[in-house]
Amino acid sequence: MLRALHDPGIAARVTRRVHLHYEAGPDPLEDRPAHVRAASSIVRFHDELLVIQDDALFVARVDERTSAVGHLVLTQIDGGPRLFDDGRGNKADKLDLEAAVAVESRGEQLVLALGSGSTSVRERIVVLRRVADELKAEIVHAPDFYAMLRARPEFSGSELNLEGAVQMGSALLLFQRGNGAPGKVDAVDACASIDAQAFVDHLSGLGPCPELERVRQYDLGRVAGSRLTFTDATLHAGLLLYVAAAEASPDVTRDGPVAGVALGMLCEDEPPRYALLMDEHGSPCTDKLEGIVGSTLLAGSASAKVHEIIGVIDRDDPDVAAELVHIGLEMD
Repeated sequence: MLRALHDPGIAARVTRRVHLHYEAGPDPLEDRPAHVRAASSIVRFHDELLVIQDDALFVARVDERTSAVGHLVLTQIDGGPRLFDDGRGNKADKLDLEAAVAVESRGEQLVLALGSGSTSVRERIVVLRRVADELKAEIVHAPDFYAMLRARPEFSGSELNLEGAVQMGSALLLFQRGNGAPGKVDAVDACASIDAQAFVDHLSGLGPCPELERVRQYDLGRVAGSRLTFTDATLHAGLLLYVAAAEASPDVTRDGPVAGVALGMLCEDEPPRYALLMDEHGSPCTDKLEGIVGSTLLAGSASAKVHEIIGVIDRDDPDVAAELVHIGLEMD
């Protein structure tokens, strides 16, 4: 168990917000609202940012410089709806895509958007690729992968809730969020790795699911009595960065109030170091930051003191637009 350390040498502050509204407006025929209603992860793919949604079968395509928002429509599951929430009575049917990662596979760039695995319905993975300059999506059912994760309680804890993924070399790092309900084992925050190419091959039906390796558990700290738990991770300027939210959620399927957000850095076999995220006014940020990616607008290196991070905030309200936020991250 590696215990995170609050580091006064790190500072993180929101500098700008953009409410995400589709340029094309709403489309009732597609069952698409005027705004991006959820933002569970963000990833850079070629020349755009892709915002993944956990309760909508749309991928938001964001121009990093202008913040203009396009979209990609995902295939309906069994001809069903594209939006899922309590008001429609179908929240349990959502794919709950919570982690997204760009991967290299035999010279091709792909994006994998992974379901959380918190229920059997959420065991699907969306594979995104460029085909003749068009973004194409395939939804793959991956029960063997999620069964493998659940079979490793040192990673999955009391309830599986996959929230982040990062490719580092030949490995794909997976991040488990420890906000599960108490059970025979404790809820845990953990990181582990699988072979990235073997995993892509498995999703293509070309081989068995790779095994989980190098499981590490983390105590990420607390804010106002609520545990900080992983919500995403990214590789930026040679740094493995993570974000964690202190959310008083009773289990992996229900939301709760957020007391604070941490932005930190992971180093192999060393305690994570983090700062609490501040808002534009210098107060602790209590918005649920669900995804992060490094910005290309401000160049940085591992030795630089100032980095710009782009994040996405999910309001957990289908009637409220998700937000893209720019964050200044300073490290001594």
